[in-house]
Amino acid sequence: MQMSTVHFRSAALILLLLACMVTGETRAETLAPFKDDLFSSSAIIESRDGGDFEVVDYQELRDINGRDQIPERRVKSRYVDLAVKRQQVNETLVLPTGPLDVTRVGAAQNAAFSVIFIHGRGGDRRLGANDYSFGGNFNRLKNLAVRNGGAYYAPSVPSFDAAGVAVVSALIGDIAARSPGRPIVLACASMGSFVCWGVTRDAAAVEKLGGMAILGGATDPDFAGSAAYKRKLPIAFTHGSRDSVYAAADQIALYDRLHKSGYPARFTLFETGSHGTPVRMSDWRQIINWLLQKR
Repeated sequence: MQMSTVHFRSAALILLLLACMVTGETRAETLAPFKDDLFSSSAIIESRDGGDFEVVDYQELRDINGRDQIPERRVKSRYVDLAVKRQQVNETLVLPTGPLDVTRVGAAQNAAFSVIFIHGRGGDRRLGANDYSFGGNFNRLKNLAVRNGGAYYAPSVPSFDAAGVAVVSALIGDIAARSPGRPIVLACASMGSFVCWGVTRDAAAVEKLGGMAILGGATDPDFAGSAAYKRKLPIAFTHGSRDSVYAAADQIALYDRLHKSGYPARFTLFETGSHGTPVRMSDWRQIINWLLQKR
């Protein structure tokens, strides 16, 4: 039986509408550019694994001294947009594990996505909320969240042991309850990576996550036994090649094992970068977009 012109046009219209719906959903999970000319322009000097592993050119004289008004303390003004601070609050959340001090930027309810940043040793919520330190990278993260309907959380993690992991798992549950069905990205820097690896053992928390990022962190040799591994939670690694705290070679070895097994993993190595380089140089838009697309 031949399809009539009317039926053909109706079917074509339905397919077009479905395509638009799918495209719209994808765009809703993709972060629009923000100051990409300043934060996403580093040269790639090596690439493999179809682009999943990249070595990025990093030069201290250019990327610190040339970028900062006061090196390592205050970035030049063109790298920041402070209008986002109108949507920033310090608050204390009452969680099942007890009260938790956080800085939140963006929607408290029904956020399109949420990002949680876990600081390292000696830090607190102020580190992840500082607009001018680390080359303005946290200010960019705030703007990316707010401008795309999301939320950003910088909590003061009390410890990096099981108690700290429980607190972050509770925070994940609290955010998921206020923004049901929306992805949550957990990003951990330096010693905070112990919290990320601990959360990967919590199946209930992993189920609520859309992805994880490890910035200059420790390696988890037993990750293959975690709930996150079984679920294939996407992970993005960033590391400095000259990190004297956590060796880049160890983290690369973990990435290689994961990638070889077909696990969704990505690695960015900053050539000549030190332990703090990933917090300054990681491209938040690239990381979050990749995680949300892979989840």
